[in-house]
Amino acid sequence: MKKKYLAAVIAASLTLSACMATSTDSSNSMSQQASQESANKVFSQKYLFKELANGLRVLVVKTDYPDLVSVQIPVSVGSRDENEVGKTGFAHFFEHMMFKGSEKYPQAVYADLFKNAGVDNGAYTTNDYTNYHLDFSKDHLDKVLEIQADHFKNLKYTDAQFKTEALTVKGEYLKNNASPTRKLLAAVRKEAFDTHTYQHTTMGFFEDVEAMPDQVAYGEQFFKQFYKPEYVSLVIVGDVEPEATMAMVEKHWGNWQKGDFVSTIAPEPKQEAAKYVHEKFEGLPGHWLLVSYKGADWQPKKKDRAALDLISELYFSNNSALYQELVVDKQLASQMFNYNPETKDAGLRHVFIKVNDEKDLATVRDAINRTYAQVRTELVSSEKLDNLKSNLKYSFVNSLDSSESIAATLASYMHFDRDPETINHLYNSFDNITAEDIQRIANDYFIDENRTTVTLSALDEIADFEQEVDLNGAVAKIVMKNAQPSTPQFAVLDKTNDSPLIDVNFLFYTGAAADPAGKKGVAALTARMLTQGGSATLSYQDIKKGLYPLAGRFSSQLDKEMMSFTGRVHKDNASQWYELISDQLLNPGWREDDFKRLKKELIDGIKSGLKSSNDEELGKEVLYSELYQGHAYENYNSGDLSDLAAITLEDVKAFYSSQLTQAKLNLGITGAMPAVLKAKLMKDLATLPAGDEKRLTIAKAPVLKGHHATIVEKNAQSTAVSFGFPIDTIRSDKDWAALWLVRSYFGEHRSSNSYLYQQIRQARGMNYGDYSYIEYFPRGMYQTKPDANLGRSSQIFQVWLRPLRSNNDAHFATRAALYELDNLIEKGMSEKDFQATRNYLTNYAPQLVASQDQQLGYALDSEFYQTQEFVKYVREQFAKLSLDDVNRVIKENLQTDDIHYVFISGDGKDMKQRLLTEQVSPLTYNSDKPAELLATDKIIESYKLTLPSKNVEVIAVDSVFE
Repeated sequence: MKKKYLAAVIAASLTLSACMATSTDSSNSMSQQASQESANKVFSQKYLFKELANGLRVLVVKTDYPDLVSVQIPVSVGSRDENEVGKTGFAHFFEHMMFKGSEKYPQAVYADLFKNAGVDNGAYTTNDYTNYHLDFSKDHLDKVLEIQADHFKNLKYTDAQFKTEALTVKGEYLKNNASPTRKLLAAVRKEAFDTHTYQHTTMGFFEDVEAMPDQVAYGEQFFKQFYKPEYVSLVIVGDVEPEATMAMVEKHWGNWQKGDFVSTIAPEPKQEAAKYVHEKFEGLPGHWLLVSYKGADWQPKKKDRAALDLISELYFSNNSALYQELVVDKQLASQMFNYNPETKDAGLRHVFIKVNDEKDLATVRDAINRTYAQVRTELVSSEKLDNLKSNLKYSFVNSLDSSESIAATLASYMHFDRDPETINHLYNSFDNITAEDIQRIANDYFIDENRTTVTLSALDEIADFEQEVDLNGAVAKIVMKNAQPSTPQFAVLDKTNDSPLIDVNFLFYTGAAADPAGKKGVAALTARMLTQGGSATLSYQDIKKGLYPLAGRFSSQLDKEMMSFTGRVHKDNASQWYELISDQLLNPGWREDDFKRLKKELIDGIKSGLKSSNDEELGKEVLYSELYQGHAYENYNSGDLSDLAAITLEDVKAFYSSQLTQAKLNLGITGAMPAVLKAKLMKDLATLPAGDEKRLTIAKAPVLKGHHATIVEKNAQSTAVSFGFPIDTIRSDKDWAALWLVRSYFGEHRSSNSYLYQQIRQARGMNYGDYSYIEYFPRGMYQTKPDANLGRSSQIFQVWLRPLRSNNDAHFATRAALYELDNLIEKGMSEKDFQATRNYLTNYAPQLVASQDQQLGYALDSEFYQTQEFVKYVREQFAKLSLDDVNRVIKENLQTDDIHYVFISGDGKDMKQRLLTEQVSPLTYNSDKPAELLATDKIIESYKLTLPSKNVEVIAVDSVFE
């Protein structure tokens, strides 16, 4: 499923400016004459666009990014099209089912082909469309098009596969149910719409999801209606020859038969009055408020939709006066963001706010509506509008740094009317909007009758939550700044080139492992103060306002031994951007109000983000903490709550002075940075203290003996599982590439290539996914590829079982994973699996460094580990490997004698009893399963975890990271 926030939405609509263009085959019926007459085109690169005789529309764009190709297949069907009672969620369900394959290319066959070809494929579903995306080397384009065409024409699955996948979808629904924002969205849609299909989310209503296993016949009908060429577009972007590519498409897709079904959705009746609903969420810290207004339908040639997007960005983004007032100055809210999904029909435009105190909910609600009143009564300044348009333009250019990102942007607009010129139409409507248009359109849409408000908290109701009133808004001001000189003593990785995008990475070899005793979290606060706090000359709001028209980025990432400050800007704006961010980094303002705000956010992130709403990441972080007791890695990167509460601004200043030194700094630069600016950058960084420690000294991991389990009890509808043990092999070791290959075979992250995934999720439908790691991989539930700059001197082997439906299932899945790990250690990999995994990783590795900033980050990591450039390093290592090498590495690195398990469960007592009594954990299925699988189940359901009672601990979530 996909969620688009406003900044990404608008940026995607405008940023094809320097990367794309308009030109088609003159013989094509889809001529671009009208578009060519347009004076203002952001989509201007040559492309080939054609509608085949069967109604399939094909867009081919040739780019200069070598070797890689991105194929995106948007299907114009989403949850909007689910208008039969009791049949919601099927657009999303078929996103899953399409991966089952066809008779010619069943899942096992095409997955093996894709793995060997290094194909990275996935899909997502939205309100109005479903998109399938594949990224791979150009050599495999013909075969990928053949396989995908066969799947779309001849999808085949068994009733058992259908029913099993329905269980997986139910598990995904339960997983998503832990998110407050998803609960808010589900509640506001159900309340705001009386008849329209936008009443339900992309996942559908839960009762319909539960009933899916019995809807096999309807599933066939749904597929036959919507998976037809007139509903489908093919977007192919990359190192391709357009005419030859079009010929491939004609060959494989041209004989697909057109359908005759037309999806008709009745419009929603006009809302007559403001609505309000309160949702109770047991155990939720703080309170959430959502204020939503009905917006415009999709009309790229008119001004309404574009004006509403501009209003959201001007008045409700983190650059707005309202954000400054509520989050930064008064600190009534810890989070505020807007979300405006692009919808074919009139949808909702949302402003989310999280507050800590119930008494502040009405104040914050009134401030939001006061701001909408302000939009209706004032004319926005031309300077603000010009700055916003500049931001949109450069945000687009900054974001499109790979064939995949270009293709993804095109796919997100092709589904509306299946015309690539949609982007130009939308941009023209943005460009032509005036302050008067904004005021006029605000008065049409932001009225009481269009509003629906939702509150969410652990309370039964919100006291004194009366009807909104309109008030006046406030504004902020801008100041300029200076910089100073000196002489450099730090490492520099200079990869400057001709790219118009400039990426800079200030990587310090320090981090959370350097937090002093009693001050766990000071590194995290320091990192945030330097990117989300003001400088000595400018407030944080001033800096944000200065960065805004430049579309400049500056952010931080913290790990145990690395603190990375990264930024991106277009070369046109480099000097102005550098003046702003260098002042933050080298001349911090150390304002008490910034410190209090950021400390509050950090504490709230641990309490509400990690401990309350993110069971999966919580389990992984608890595992690290348990394995590294008494070690520099023991504490969570963001710190301990009790320590954070006591940390002072003076502690942060002391950490900055002692740890952010030239000796620890490793500077990375890429893109067309002007020589004069580069010289100034070097000079300025030389003002940092010299220091003498190059990097932190990290002890070996504590010795783990026997089997241990930590059960974290909390309000949870599913059970999250992580287990693992320390390993000595890190990226600089000779056996690392072999071990990296093993973990890919056993559990490639978010990939159906994973052996564990195939056994636990695919064959048994137990959960959402099952993966293994040999390097720290945070935020795994949000991304498919790891971040750079998480280098560590000590790592663990870890297995992550994405939430199970119950303690019984969690017990079985853990046993299954241990059973398969034992088998892997005993039998090793087969020659076929070894060759396939090596082929996959050899082809897949370049995708980890597909963008410029990733290339820079990985290059800096290679400096940390003292290895060659990453792709070259792993490919050379793979070329030398034999199956005997890999199986030796398995036996030398993997074991099951010493393991720590972590379970996040709603019933810790029950989980503990199951573990200690070795209680049988049988599985029941809703469809027939092969006898061989059932026989294996019999072994697994009693497979011993061998946990002595003294090694099993149940702890309340409240005590974690305290």
